[in-house]
Amino acid sequence: QVQLVESGGGLVQAGGSLRLTCAASSSTRTFSIYAMGWFRQAPGKEREFVAAISVSGGNTYYTDSVKGRFTISRDNAKKTVYLQMNSLKSEDAAVYYCAARPLKTTTNPGEYDYWGQGTQVTVSS
Repeated sequence: QVQLVESGGGLVQAGGSLRLTCAASSSTRTFSIYAMGWFRQAPGKEREFVAAISVSGGNTYYTDSVKGRFTISRDNAKKTVYLQMNSLKSEDAAVYYCAARPLKTTTNPGEYDYWGQGTQVTVSS
């Protein structure tokens, strides 16, 4: 069982930056075998993939709309995954969720086993 807690959301002006953090309650050993993903959901829209990172952190994946602006990273010793978001746009506004699943990195939200409660990101123009 893994509990995930996101933080770092808030209100930012367009063009600004935020760093989201997702902390896991699992042991360090367990966290180190979980692939991690970030997803987001805007009002009236389906939850969509944003970024994912492999268990070692050696492989990262991004949806096209955030490539070059967002960076996903992880610190297995701290059981934490991060999403650095730069050059934020109004269309990035959403509730952001982190998710975990064993071993396999995937962009499919249906394949993740554990989810956090989400953190709101609001972008003002």
